[in-house]
Amino acid sequence: MERKDFETWLDNISVTFLSLTDLQKNETLDHLISLSGAVQLRHLSNNLETLLKRDFLKLLPLELSFYLLKWLDPQTLLTCCLVSKQWNKVISACTEVWQTACKNLGWQIDDSVQDALHWKKVYLKAILRMKQLEDHEAFETSSLIGHSARVYALYYKDGLLCTGSDDLSAKLWDVSTGQCVYGIQTHTCAAVKFDEQKLVTGSFDNTVACWEWSSGARTQHFRGHTGAVFSVDYNDELDILVSGSADFTVKVWALSAGTCLNTLTGHTEWVTKVVLQKCKVKSLLHSPGDYILLSADKYEIKIWPIGREINCKCLKTLSVSEDRSICLQPRLHFDGKYIVCSSALGLYQWDFASYDILRVIKTPEIANLALLGFGDVFALLFDNRYLYIMDLRTENLISRWPLPEYRKSKRGSSFLAGEASWLNGLDGHNDTGLVFATSMPDHSIHLVLWKEHG
Repeated sequence: MERKDFETWLDNISVTFLSLTDLQKNETLDHLISLSGAVQLRHLSNNLETLLKRDFLKLLPLELSFYLLKWLDPQTLLTCCLVSKQWNKVISACTEVWQTACKNLGWQIDDSVQDALHWKKVYLKAILRMKQLEDHEAFETSSLIGHSARVYALYYKDGLLCTGSDDLSAKLWDVSTGQCVYGIQTHTCAAVKFDEQKLVTGSFDNTVACWEWSSGARTQHFRGHTGAVFSVDYNDELDILVSGSADFTVKVWALSAGTCLNTLTGHTEWVTKVVLQKCKVKSLLHSPGDYILLSADKYEIKIWPIGREINCKCLKTLSVSEDRSICLQPRLHFDGKYIVCSSALGLYQWDFASYDILRVIKTPEIANLALLGFGDVFALLFDNRYLYIMDLRTENLISRWPLPEYRKSKRGSSFLAGEASWLNGLDGHNDTGLVFATSMPDHSIHLVLWKEHG
């Protein structure tokens, strides 16, 4: 058939084919296929694959592709990345998808970073770290050896751990190397806190002292308590030091002068913790920027204003049981917005603006968990056998790490949490360094550290 005649015939049969019903079209195709040879069938097979298997991700506008991808879980997306280079390129470029996946894992997100490939890599790193936590493989241990008597006081800051001992010394350790940076002669230490220039110690000899790192000299001696000093805190801006004692009092001192400004009474048990912190919320009793003092004993947490007046009165007393039947664990978290403390009933979180209990987190499978650290996403807890990480969004324990037979302390001074920023969400960089430290019966310090990423 000539080309011109063939085109005329094809036009006529096409018009007729389009006028048929679907059933008639199907019968026509079946008849034509039955008349076809191998060449025609191969041609038909090749063209059908192109017509039926359309790459919608390639054909759709990028915005619509991103919208569809949001409905897929991250694991499915990673599988889709293997389909083709084009799919991998489109899926990897969907910033919001990978940022959301990271958030769901409890990771902090910097919205200013819009490089989508960066967030896909962060997600893959996050998956690895969370798998290590679930498999109890995220940490490693180390020891610090140097004291010759029991270590009762620990304080951690910026990669440095200070230890105070009954051997009448305080040592400053570089956690990353395990080396002792400074060592000075002191009194018996029940509490320690330091900065670059000085060390402040509370002692079983009923006094507080300030020491100079560079010379080891005692620059100030605070006398007035009639019982051991179990906790100290200070603020250079206010030029104030506070101390909590076994004599049931809290004393406020002039840091530079060494004089007692006020003695706060009302506790009926040992004051095992004092915390100075700026308020971050507004209420009828305080404003953002006000300095607040928290003091805690076995049953109560008292809140005091600091800085407005020397003769301050207690603003509020918090407890978990009115009849004092439930004891508080000797650890206290206060970030200016929330107060958190643990007890036999669970973790209690108070709103600092209203003093109302926001929630009580109970762990029925494990009793008497003690608080070490509390953030926006995670909490660090422990008992006599294990260190635990809790996801605060679900209140589930997601990881644990075995602990040795550490030295027990009713005051909570012989153990502490290390780096705390990861409690507000991991970011791929803050899961390094010290997680937990505790003193041991052999006078060494047991460290739990983040293991490097695989």
